[in-house]
Amino acid sequence: MKNVTIKDVAKAAGVSPSTVSRVISDSHRISKETKRLVRKTMKELGYHHNAIARSLVTQRTDTIGLVMARPTREAFANPFFSGIIQGIAAVTQKKHYSLLLSSTADYREEQEETIKLIRNRRVDGVILMSSRSNDELINQLVQYRFPFVLIGRCAEQEGIPTVNNDNIKDTYNIVKFLLERGYKKIAALSGPEEYIFCQDRAQGYRKALDELADTEPLIMFIDDFKFEEAYQGVLNYLKSGQMRFDAILAFDDMIALGALRAIQDYGFSVPEDIAVVGFNDDPMVSYIKPALTTIRLPIIKMGEEAAKMLIKILNDENYKGEEIILPTEMIIRETV
Repeated sequence: MKNVTIKDVAKAAGVSPSTVSRVISDSHRISKETKRLVRKTMKELGYHHNAIARSLVTQRTDTIGLVMARPTREAFANPFFSGIIQGIAAVTQKKHYSLLLSSTADYREEQEETIKLIRNRRVDGVILMSSRSNDELINQLVQYRFPFVLIGRCAEQEGIPTVNNDNIKDTYNIVKFLLERGYKKIAALSGPEEYIFCQDRAQGYRKALDELADTEPLIMFIDDFKFEEAYQGVLNYLKSGQMRFDAILAFDDMIALGALRAIQDYGFSVPEDIAVVGFNDDPMVSYIKPALTTIRLPIIKMGEEAAKMLIKILNDENYKGEEIILPTEMIIRETV
C-alpha cells in the first residue's frame, strides 16, 4: 500500500504542501476552515504525520523539553509537579508535539541538562518549573535566544514569558483571613529562600502583618519541600521553647502536612491550639483529618497555559510571549 505524503494531502484538499505542513504544526496563520478541511482529508487518505522526516527538512523536532531539578520519584510524588506535567501533556498531545521529560538531582544538573538538550537540538523549546535568585539558567536561555516559558516569576529579567499566580496578593489575603478569625501570632513555614515564589509569599506575609497587625513576623526555613523536613523543623522549634504561635502558614501543602503532624505529636490540637494553612490544594489534603485549609492553585491550567504559550512562540515569529497571572481560590476546611 502506497504511503500517503503531504503532497497527496495537499492535492486532494486543493491547498499547497506548505499549508498542510502549517496545519500539522497548528500554525495560527491558517484559518479554522482550512484546518478542518486538511485534517478531514488527512483522515480520509490515512495520512500519518512523520515527525522524523519533517525534522530533517525543517530542522525542528516538534518536541518540548521539561527538566526538573529533582529525582523522578520525588517529582511524581509531589502533586504540584504531576499536575503541571498533566496540563503540559494535554496540550502537547493535542498540538502534535512530543514532551521530553528529564529529571536531575539538583539545580546544577538541571542547568547542564537543559543546555545539553539545546546544543544537541533535541527540543525546540523548554518549560521551566520554577526560578531562583540570580538564575543562571534563565540568563543563559535569554542569551542564546532560545524559546522558553517560565512557570513562576523572574526577579532579574524583564519581559520573560511567564505563567504564574499573584503570590504576594494570595499570601496577603490568607494572612488577613487568619487575623480576622482572631489569630494573633501567625508564623510562616517556607522552603529554600532562593526560590522566587518563596520570596514573594514571604513578602505578602510580612506586608499583611505590617499593615494589619502589631506582631513581628516569624519565618521558619527548611531545606526542601518534604514532609519529613517540615515535621522535624517545626517539632524542633516547638521543643526549643521559643516564641509560640497560634497559626502557621506553610508555603506548600506537603510541608503544611509535616507541620500539622509535628504540632499534633507535640501535644497540641489543630485548630483548637494552632491553625494550619497550606498552599496548592493537593488532592490528598481534603482527605486527611483535620482536612487542610489551603490556597487552591490552578495547577493543571498553569501547565496548559505554559505549553500553549511556548507552542505559539515557536510558530509565530512576531509573538514573544506574555505574562499570564491566573486567579487562585481560598479553600476553607477544618484546620482553621
